[in-house]
Amino acid sequence: MILKFSIITMNKKIVVTGGAGFIGSNLVEYLLNDERFGSVRVIDNLSNGYWSNVSEFESHPKFEFFKEDICDYDKMLELTKGFDLISHQAALGSVPRSIENPMLTTKVNIDGTVNILHAAVVNNIERVVLACSSSTYGDSTILPKQEDKIGNPLNPYAITKYAVEQYAEIFHKSYGLNYVGLRYFNVFGPKQSPDNPYAAVIPLFCKAFIDGKSPKINGDGETTRDFTYVDNAVQANILSLLCEERKGLNTVYNVACGEQTTLNQMVDYLRKISFKSINASYGPERIGDIKHSKADISKIRAMLNYEPNVYFNDGLRSVYEWYKNYYKN
Repeated sequence: MILKFSIITMNKKIVVTGGAGFIGSNLVEYLLNDERFGSVRVIDNLSNGYWSNVSEFESHPKFEFFKEDICDYDKMLELTKGFDLISHQAALGSVPRSIENPMLTTKVNIDGTVNILHAAVVNNIERVVLACSSSTYGDSTILPKQEDKIGNPLNPYAITKYAVEQYAEIFHKSYGLNYVGLRYFNVFGPKQSPDNPYAAVIPLFCKAFIDGKSPKINGDGETTRDFTYVDNAVQANILSLLCEERKGLNTVYNVACGEQTTLNQMVDYLRKISFKSINASYGPERIGDIKHSKADISKIRAMLNYEPNVYFNDGLRSVYEWYKNYYKN
């Protein structure tokens, strides 16, 4: 990945919460190979992440791993002491899970985040980058989605992710903590597990095609998403962590490609790259889902010099090959 934003800052020590998760582990891999970072400490309780995502880094001289819970404030205070930066990727995702268990989603996503933010204040952390979510846009029908125009949340998960942004802003105003919030739009890529009950759509569809089965679509398949390959999310994190322009801080950004793809189009493309004539099966719409999504990425382009490196078709082809190797092994 070639970043288009040159930064002089060197040898930063960073904590990555949720670093054994999908986005977190991809970020950790990049950080370990970037000379601007001198130490990478991963905190993950492995409830939603996998040791296998980071086990290859175990012998890396810059890598540390702590199996701890972000809901344990004292541990977070201890483990962030002496570090410069935090990339807070830990969260409980999934709209269905938040509907089934709103208490747990709230505890992890809100209480855990407040623990990280307050530990950052106490330990004089320079900056916290927060994994936020496009679910914050809720029932807004405005397209493309612009950061300052949101609707009403449609599910408990969306409420928690909006609360994360609000807490970060209050911590900036009250304590002077610098932050950047990254509203991810349907990130996909290697290390995103298809083998859990709350798996995202692309891992599930790829697995279905590999197994020669019909992927299940909720609704008519005309639901659109701004699917975003994980390299783009990693790029956004790096730019946010090392941005030296004050005007680029203490705000939220969309992280996406600025494109729309329907689920039916995804199935069509999977047919082409898999050389399999498989049709989708259709079921009812899922509670709490939005129908259409597309990001306006002009703000992050202007403020952080972000530019998507991988667009949907290339990303889907790449990750399909990754899943084929994953199941082969």
